[in-house]
Amino acid sequence: MSLRIYGNRQLKTLPGKETRPTVARVREAVFNIWQGTITDCSWLDLCTGTGSMGAEALCRGASLVVGIEKSRRACSVIKENWQQFANDEQKFEILQGDLLSQLEKLKGQQFSRIYFDPPYASGLYQPVLEKISLNQILESEGEIAVEHSSKGWTSPVISGWSICREKTYGSTGLTFYRNGD
Repeated sequence: MSLRIYGNRQLKTLPGKETRPTVARVREAVFNIWQGTITDCSWLDLCTGTGSMGAEALCRGASLVVGIEKSRRACSVIKENWQQFANDEQKFEILQGDLLSQLEKLKGQQFSRIYFDPPYASGLYQPVLEKISLNQILESEGEIAVEHSSKGWTSPVISGWSICREKTYGSTGLTFYRNGD
């Protein structure tokens, strides 16, 4: 199976349902909302899946893209995809393993844009957002976009963060957080 991103570039994906790519209109919406802030940004892609969001960030000029993905098979496909889009000035890294454990390893690093798209019923939303906040992984002027089901969603309350926008695209919802109450 293949997937197309920014500039009609083709991305490899895993067969089956091991990963769920962010749908094109949601991906496009995120990059339209963050337009003008991607060039030279540091991007963190949580539950990376196919790597489409990180690949798109590389295509749009992010200086650093880090992805965390549980599936070893998906990590090798993501690495292959990102290698094809990164230029010599851009850096990227794929961390394979448990999301909360890998986030702990990022303590001391900060990202200006974070995209978080876990399996909707995973129960990861609150603990992951709290870990990001506690470890100060989001830059002071940064934003995090959280993808979730548009049905039955309750935005987690994270101390020190505020919701700056909420959007719905069919069955998919996006909630954007930033520092500040």
